[in-house]
Amino acid sequence: MLTVTLYTRKSCGLCDEAKAELAALETEFPHRLAEVDIESDPALLKRYLTAIPVLEIGPYTLHAPITKEQLRMTLGAAIDRRGQLEKVGSSAYEARVRRGQEITTSDRISNWISKHYLLLLNLFMALYVGLPFLAPTLMKAGVEVPARVIYTMYSPLCHQFGFRSFFLYGEQLVYPLEEAGLSDIKSFDDITGWTDLSNPYSPERLQARQFVGDEHTGYKVALCERDVAIYGGLLLFGLVFGLTKRRIPPLHWALWLFIGLGPIGLDGFSQLFSQFELPWLMQIVAYRESTPFLRVLTGLLFGISTAWFAYPYIEESMAETRQFFIKKLAVAK
Repeated sequence: MLTVTLYTRKSCGLCDEAKAELAALETEFPHRLAEVDIESDPALLKRYLTAIPVLEIGPYTLHAPITKEQLRMTLGAAIDRRGQLEKVGSSAYEARVRRGQEITTSDRISNWISKHYLLLLNLFMALYVGLPFLAPTLMKAGVEVPARVIYTMYSPLCHQFGFRSFFLYGEQLVYPLEEAGLSDIKSFDDITGWTDLSNPYSPERLQARQFVGDEHTGYKVALCERDVAIYGGLLLFGLVFGLTKRRIPPLHWALWLFIGLGPIGLDGFSQLFSQFELPWLMQIVAYRESTPFLRVLTGLLFGISTAWFAYPYIEESMAETRQFFIKKLAVAK
């Protein structure tokens, strides 16, 4: 039997009229009615708010205002088309009809993900950026083994240099290198006594990755300052995006390049290239060590702008998936 899908909402007089017209034509054109409430999903509401009632009859779509004659012609055309396809015996058509009438486990999983993807993303970001803060907390509590496990887990994902990381439960929040030029706080050189930290190839530089801290200095967070800011920015935008019911439009790619990629690239690469100690390069780029403030600022800009650029497009894709399953569930009832 032909299925007619009606996009409607509560207190829609025109929708009630369309249903009445369909009921009057049911004997002449046998069909079953599947109703989709556009208020069940924000994307549906935005798409159909000023268009309802909207009828999908086979491959045909009717928008308000809908007359009885339009319904008669469209129902007839759809039934004739369905009959022709059934006569031809197209296996692809029959398989498509069956799929449209069955709700599989895969369908339910896909539908659930399309509704809760943002929650999953935010939970992942909260866990990813939160777990590194658990490591110094465990070290402070004297539970060293699980803390070391966290440091080891994040080691392939971050350089974990002590002079570019946050410290908790100690005298200072950060201990930058002397080259960063922050004379009002103790440097990493001061607390370790190491003197060759500016050399990227020195053993002390490698030891700085393993430096966790102590009761006096505090204990290192398992992600560096910039990474904390990046993933914190992703989480921050994700939370705001959820609070606004995913209605924020995407950031233009040019603004993402300018706001997100530009500052972090300039700060990070200028620091990286300046420390290669190649004579010809040293004549072009002066040695510099970025500050904690710049690392956090550029990381935060990159994280927020990247999420702002990507999340709305993910929502568009997920909205299409939700609409597909809302219709399929209504038809399969």
